[in-house]
Amino acid sequence: MKIMRRICALLSVLCAPLLLLSSTTKKPKAAAKTQYLAYVGTYTTKTDSKGIYAYRYDAITGNFSSLGIAAESADPSFVAVHSNGKFLYAVNEAGKSSMVSAFSLEPKTGKLTLLNQLPALGEDPCYISFDKTGKYVLVANYSSGSIPVFPILPDGRLGEHTALIQHSGTLGPNKERQEAPHAHWIETSRDNRFALAADLGMDEVLVYKFNAVKGTLAPNAPPFAKLHAGSGPRHIAFRPDGKFLYVISELSSSVTTFRYNARAGTLRELQTVTTLPKEFSGRNDTAEIAVHSNGRFLYASNRGHDSIAVFAIDHAKGTLTFVSRVPTGGKEPRHFAIDPSGNYLFAENQLSNNIVVFKIDLATGSLNPTGQVIEVPSPVDLTFVAAE
Repeated sequence: MKIMRRICALLSVLCAPLLLLSSTTKKPKAAAKTQYLAYVGTYTTKTDSKGIYAYRYDAITGNFSSLGIAAESADPSFVAVHSNGKFLYAVNEAGKSSMVSAFSLEPKTGKLTLLNQLPALGEDPCYISFDKTGKYVLVANYSSGSIPVFPILPDGRLGEHTALIQHSGTLGPNKERQEAPHAHWIETSRDNRFALAADLGMDEVLVYKFNAVKGTLAPNAPPFAKLHAGSGPRHIAFRPDGKFLYVISELSSSVTTFRYNARAGTLRELQTVTTLPKEFSGRNDTAEIAVHSNGRFLYASNRGHDSIAVFAIDHAKGTLTFVSRVPTGGKEPRHFAIDPSGNYLFAENQLSNNIVVFKIDLATGSLNPTGQVIEVPSPVDLTFVAAE
């Protein structure tokens, strides 16, 4: 027995370092995603486009390789991939014949198969997004100034709408562009309790209480935040922490900073800055806006000046300081996208039928063209999904 006790004691001494090493060694982190599929929504009317185009994307090199037409579809101007990576949804911007389409996604080939289409319940839908549960899609109908909500069924198809809001109220002073409400963007807040919509015709960011169980919308109190008359708010970008949001206004070529009260769903205006140089006097319509995932920089596109304006974000105040403007290498940058790695920005030049790739300087936020240009007819929207 004494011999056995001595052996056990010796083994415990010898094994102690191994046990300590085992308990303190951390498991290796999962490798970061580097391979993606990318989908480009386009305009097909009076262009050479056939619908939605697919690409393979390497986030390390920033290189795209074409997979061709993912699905033939009429004017799929804005597309969004569900967080489960199985489905893609598109708005078909076609006047009175406008639709919302659901597709299944084949991850190996990138091909899309139509599941179903439903009427958009308004004219010219120009934006589509998901609520944070992934159970609903929200759509902005531009020409009708309306907001429908559709449930996503278990098989990915769209169900009958659960909400339909018609915007109405005081219009802006621009008689040509603000003759009626024009819903241009809608998304839910980080906590999914509110849905915010930008209306170009009314110079308002409308705020709705969102019921994630029923998929319904109800006006918040107060129901909107007003922008300067004639601004024409188009798109909105939240800072990642949700404390501030930024509204790009198409008609005034400006970006307005708001502090966002997440508890009440209210906005307080802090600052408005121009996206254009002082000496520029030509026609310009701003389009897309995005905040980098690091929360330090904001990007805004100019159509006419054909550039991306870069701003630094003050961490404490949320306000913007101009950094630079970079030519997009084409005409009418209707949209741009920052890739999931945060290293590259893709400027979609609608009228020159190309997407120009820029490397993002993570220290300064500045953009440098890589020399890669992707030819695609009438690009309007670009989105990514991790590849298998």
